[in-house]
Amino acid sequence: MNNSLVGLNALTQDQLDAWVAIAKTRAQLGRLPDYIPLLAQTRPNTVAVQIQTTIGNTISAGEVKQPFALMSVIKPFLLLFALERLGADEVFKQVGMQPSDQPFHSLTQLSADRGHPRNPMINSGAIALASLLPGKEGAARCEGLCEWLNRLADAHLTLDQAMLTSVRSMANESNRAIANMLSQAGHLTSVETALDTYNHICCLSGTVEDLARLGLLLASPYKIARQHQQIVNALMLTCGLYEASGAFAVRVGLPTKSGVSGALLSIVPKQGAIAGYSPAIDPTGNSVAGLFLLEKLAAQLTLSVFG
Repeated sequence: MNNSLVGLNALTQDQLDAWVAIAKTRAQLGRLPDYIPLLAQTRPNTVAVQIQTTIGNTISAGEVKQPFALMSVIKPFLLLFALERLGADEVFKQVGMQPSDQPFHSLTQLSADRGHPRNPMINSGAIALASLLPGKEGAARCEGLCEWLNRLADAHLTLDQAMLTSVRSMANESNRAIANMLSQAGHLTSVETALDTYNHICCLSGTVEDLARLGLLLASPYKIARQHQQIVNALMLTCGLYEASGAFAVRVGLPTKSGVSGALLSIVPKQGAIAGYSPAIDPTGNSVAGLFLLEKLAAQLTLSVFG
């Protein structure tokens, strides 16, 4: 470790390479999701990670050129867009701020909350926010969000049309039931448009470099309102890993969001972003190798926001 540097900037290539090698073996403990056919066809031991710091340092390891669908990792940026466009007061009329101890697609949770989404990091909250995006239909709404993020973060996200087709091939009755309940509670004007928008934005695709660039938006308040950055980071910390969020906050202490594709993003406030991809997931829906890497990085570099 370079003793003249601290935190993320102290990480060496040798350290990262060694941890990625171990992470590849840890991936064997996970499984590929089988409810989206195309995700079930990926190579489970794929591991990629990129760290970008606010002072311009970049370090990466693994299969960094491999593109992947962001899936639920888009949710913090959907929230960010809504906050920047509408303001916090309007956004939190549509969604709550409370963690959930139920799975990310839980209809039971939404029913207990009388149709008001518990937070923006679970499906009900993201579907509700998707209905606020400007545009007449899902493709146009997705394109608008994608262009905004690419311009702001200097990223190169694209829509993975094959993944969208795969998602559409499944009935996904849980999301439809969620959208119907949201509609009954007055949070959606069109169930079909909200679901189509949600499916589109979850199929935005990029590499770990693109994801790390997005993460920098939340690490240093220079392109977005500081209040909005704080809101997104706080909700990632408390809700970003679904029912595993509380335990992860204790062990690692970083705002983090996962996606069922194996995407994973952690924010180290004022220092930078850690973007990972490894498609084998645990029962909660979080990347096994990705979580291992984050725990190693946080422990060895003392990254926890709690000191």
